Amino acid sequence: MEYDLYVVTDEKIGRGRSHTELAARAVAGGADVIQLRDKNLSGRALFDAALAVREITADAGALFIVNDRLDVALAAGADGVHLGAGDLPIREARRIAPPGFIIGASVGSAATAVGAAAEGADYVALSPTFATGSKNDAGPGHGLMMLAEIRAAVALPLVAIGGITAANVGDVIAAGADGVAVISAVVGEDDVTAAARNLRSRIVAAKAKGR
Repeated sequence: MEYDLYVVTDEKIGRGRSHTELAARAVAGGADVIQLRDKNLSGRALFDAALAVREITADAGALFIVNDRLDVALAAGADGVHLGAGDLPIREARRIAPPGFIIGASVGSAATAVGAAAEGADYVALSPTFATGSKNDAGPGHGLMMLAEIRAAVALPLVAIGGITAANVGDVIAAGADGVAVISAVVGEDDVTAAARNLRSRIVAAKAKGR
């Protein structure tokens, strides 16, 4: 599973463009993962959006993750779900999910990352890595030192999210992240495809430099 560039869709930050349009433009730029995230849609509307995004990611060979909603992820045939601290416990999600279903978890420390791994998470995401305006409740950034601590504590794929830009992505990869999850840095740009392509090229270059 590739987590190099993990793009989270957001229609507001995406300047009114739909989840479907944002997903299509992001995968055209090389996004490895698309996460459908929308706190305002009804369950039915989120399901309809998930079906459309599932088709786009399947055609592109990208992974499709649904934020928070395990029920929608399973019903739409998504590859996985991303769970936060206030969502269904990872252990219970793992019990319900079929074999091969991806469960990602937001973490804020090495201890919570170790706990998520023990409960059955497939990847962990340090959230937020830096301060971000994309999520109102994100809180202060944990920083690169915490990212390095988590890298040393768990063997799972590690994704950094929050405040990631083309300017700092190299430092994030150097600190131990396997990939970065972004909202504004891709879907907030005029040219989503070009932004995704640029960011992914920087990730690949940073990984090559570290070898």
